[in-house]
This record gives sequence, structure tokens and C-alpha cells, in this order.
Amino acid sequence: MARIGTGRRAPSRKEKVALAWLAEARRAGGATRFQRPRQKEGIGGPALVYALCLGLLIGWYGPEWAGRFEWTRAGAPVQSLPADALSARFGFCHRGGGTNCVVDGDTFWFRGEKYRIADIDTPETHGPRCAAEGELGAQATRRLQDLMNDGPFSLESGDRDTDRYGRNLRIVTREGESIGGMLVAEGLARSWDGGRHPWC
Repeated sequence: MARIGTGRRAPSRKEKVALAWLAEARRAGGATRFQRPRQKEGIGGPALVYALCLGLLIGWYGPEWAGRFEWTRAGAPVQSLPADALSARFGFCHRGGGTNCVVDGDTFWFRGEKYRIADIDTPETHGPRCAAEGELGAQATRRLQDLMNDGPFSLESGDRDTDRYGRNLRIVTREGESIGGMLVAEGLARSWDGGRHPWC
């Protein structure tokens, strides 16, 4: 290495470059110029993609999700009732089995299964105790057929699944309203309280 007359050695080319960089850094305000630049504030690339996807999902499915709730005046969502999904064309089957038919005011066959409406009791049509009971029972039977044919319905389970005769015990509803309750309101049935009471 070459030495300068003062006794110091001359800096190498590599050292000169390093000294030049250091001098440039001091003029520019220290080492801050050579620090890694900060990221700009705001939403980054991946976060922006996620936000866009979420917005698309809400826009596409939001109305359907909102339709599942009915909003009260206070603004709290209340789960709406599921749509009635069962339907058939009901005839009459006063005795024996059937596919889709009404036996009496509180009993019917549906898809080969026998059902007893669990929340009501109607007058007997098979062996009525008096003429008035037989007549009222016939009215209840015709009205039940009309109601069952009036549109889709649902079958809801109650306290017991079957009765002692092997009939399926179900509450029949349409749009959340009991069809048995409609018969009670029309004077063709009584609410079931666990026991039969005379109609004569």
C-alpha cells in the first residue's frame, strides 16, 4: 500500500467508497436516508382483497339472509318460521287405511301413515252417542278436509309421538297457526286437555 508523507497510509478504493457514502449520509441528515422506508398507512393488498370479497358476499347473499328474520319495532331480529313443505289432495276414508284422506275431525291419513291431531278433540262420527254429536262430527270432518286441502302445511311433534292406537300424534300448522285451533275457534272441536268429554 502506498503511504502518504505524514506516515499515514492512503485509503484503499473500498475505503474511499465507504467514506463517500458516509459523507453523503451526513449531508442528507444522518442514516435515516438509508433506513427501510415505512409502508404507507391504509389498507394493504391482501386486506383490500378480503374486504372486496366480503362486500360481494354481503351484496349477493345479504337479502336472502335478511329475509330469514322479521324485524320488531325495537330493531331486534326474530327468527321467521320455516315454510310449510307438506301438501296433498285429501279425500275421505271413513274406515280402514288410506293414502291421503280424512277419517274424522281429528284423524287423517297422510302418505300411508295415520295421524291424530294432538291439540284437539272432535265429536265422534263412528258410533256417536247422540245425533247431535254425529252431525257436529260430520261438520268437523268436512271442515278438516277443506283445511288440509287449503295449501301446504307442517306437522309438529308434541309431548308424545304416538297414542295407544299407534297413530302419530302431531300438531298440524299452516304459517305457524294451528289448524286444530281453527276448528276450536269455529266450534267444531275442543282443545285437548288429556281426556275426552261428552258432546251430548
